[in-house]
Amino acid sequence: MTFGNRTQKERKKRGYRIQFRRMQWAMLLFFLMIAVLLIERRNIVYEETGRDPDILDQSVFAEEPFDREPECLLLLDSSSSVSESAAQQMRDVLTQMRIRFDEQDLFADPTLRLSGYENVVVALDDYDLFGEEIFTLFDSVKGGMNLLAVCPPSSLSCLRLVMGRMGILDIGYDMYPVQGLRFRSDFMLGGQGKDFQITDPFDSSSTVTLTEDCIVHLVSADDREVPIIWEYRHGDGTVVVNTLNYFEKAYRGFYAASYSLLSDVCVYPVINASAFYLDDFPSPVPAGNGEYIQRDYHMDIGTFYTNVWWPDVKNLSERYGVRYTGLVIENYSDENEAPLEGNGDIQRFRYFGNDLLDMGGEIGFHGYNHMPLVLDNFDYKDEFDSYRQWNSEDDIRASLRELDRFCRQVFPEEAFQVYVPPSNILSQEGRRILAEDFPDIKAVAAIYFEGEFEYAQEFGVAQDGVVETPRIISGYMIDPYMEIAALSELNLHYVNSHFQHPDDVLDEDRGAASGWEAMKTRLSEYMAWLYSSAPDIRNLTGTEVAGAVQRYHYLDVKTEINENELRISLSNFQDEAWLFLRANEGSVSDVQGGTLTKLTGDLYLLCAHSGEIAIRLENQGDFS
Repeated sequence: MTFGNRTQKERKKRGYRIQFRRMQWAMLLFFLMIAVLLIERRNIVYEETGRDPDILDQSVFAEEPFDREPECLLLLDSSSSVSESAAQQMRDVLTQMRIRFDEQDLFADPTLRLSGYENVVVALDDYDLFGEEIFTLFDSVKGGMNLLAVCPPSSLSCLRLVMGRMGILDIGYDMYPVQGLRFRSDFMLGGQGKDFQITDPFDSSSTVTLTEDCIVHLVSADDREVPIIWEYRHGDGTVVVNTLNYFEKAYRGFYAASYSLLSDVCVYPVINASAFYLDDFPSPVPAGNGEYIQRDYHMDIGTFYTNVWWPDVKNLSERYGVRYTGLVIENYSDENEAPLEGNGDIQRFRYFGNDLLDMGGEIGFHGYNHMPLVLDNFDYKDEFDSYRQWNSEDDIRASLRELDRFCRQVFPEEAFQVYVPPSNILSQEGRRILAEDFPDIKAVAAIYFEGEFEYAQEFGVAQDGVVETPRIISGYMIDPYMEIAALSELNLHYVNSHFQHPDDVLDEDRGAASGWEAMKTRLSEYMAWLYSSAPDIRNLTGTEVAGAVQRYHYLDVKTEINENELRISLSNFQDEAWLFLRANEGSVSDVQGGTLTKLTGDLYLLCAHSGEIAIRLENQGDFS
């Protein structure tokens, strides 16, 4: 071997050694990056996140509601199903608004007793039932009492005698099928700038021609623009007419807003909370391929969840400040008796769950599996073929204990205070077990609307102390009915509550055939409407919503106007309270004990900093 060949080989060896050392450093750097990623996503030990507002001990709400006289008289006709439905709607609305009211059934007692009331709600459709007393009613309005009429009239002979005092020039005998709603004023949050479709229209509203001095707030969304909600000044009193004629939960906010137009100033408590729940998240990811995911993305379900769905859902959170509440499903077995096998595969749970917690979110309970907490006495009526009832109450307890063990293993420093029933189904036995045997669960978030199987809720605190925080709308393809319900609740409780599932993208009934891009866009459009309509609404997690609902539930309100000052007293005020204030006459300024934020028109959001608030009223008597 020549000297030149030896030199060439040595140079090559040195080159290999240099390249190998460079590869070593690159590989070391690569493994360090992997280690950092694993630590970040899988092995973080979270400290329990402080919730604001948190859930307080029940004992602090020791004050009784104020002892005050009713301000409102609710008139009804017990012989009319329409009147009964309207009266029940108004009972619910007035109770939620903390309005004290008495009732009078004109069918049983036709002599009006109006003395002492500031407002009267006419929840009857047969105005002939008044007889000559209808003149007494409108004379009282002229003298300063206010009137809200909430039923389209079924008889006109008596009404025609006073319709001019309601701002009506003419009224037809035929009813009008309202297929959509269009706002002509800004008296309700979120109403301006779009029409709201009614999905189940019927011949619902009166056909009227109004005087020019009426203030029209809502009309039919068509060329005819039939008036639906308007107000009229009669003497010293205000008349508000609401002929919407939909007496169900989804429309409560329309009646609350109508009532708030009556008095010079109307104040009532609200919750002030926006929550988005992720049901079945984190949970085991379905194996295999989804038809529409393969069609649009050419990847399996697991890869799609990780690389497309979750990043998009996170982006929505970042854009609108949403803080998700994820609800854990440990597995999707059909086990219904102990001992339960459990789930040892926790890697993806930690990956997704830690990411959600990093975003300021919260983890709650959904189920050991997706079997609702019901026993053999619960009849699914062939609606849920894959669901099995639990064999005993002890098996229900075992499933919750295993879920608790699993979640504490995966998220050892997280508090699990929110429970969401699978498919929103929860039996009386399951509900009792939650309250009696699992005291760490402070809130149940099921559904707002009645269904055949669902656990329907009102916002409030149950007798056992568990906070009821119903969800209002769901899914990605927000339909017209959900739009109206969301609008309504924004104006009654100042609340948004929505839930979605990762596997919505696999289900045609939930919009999967439209594709993920369309589904994501529709939810983004809803969020854009929500946060442009209510930019001051608080983004809260499930526990924080429960804290807000708890404070709202126990709060009572008393108002008094002395000269140019409005004084608001709050019973059971703790650290915060939120209220709507509508100033129908004049303006408000110089708030002591709170802060005011203008929302829309004459509607303000009041944040109370103490149990006594004083607000200056200016330009009283200038009706507009």
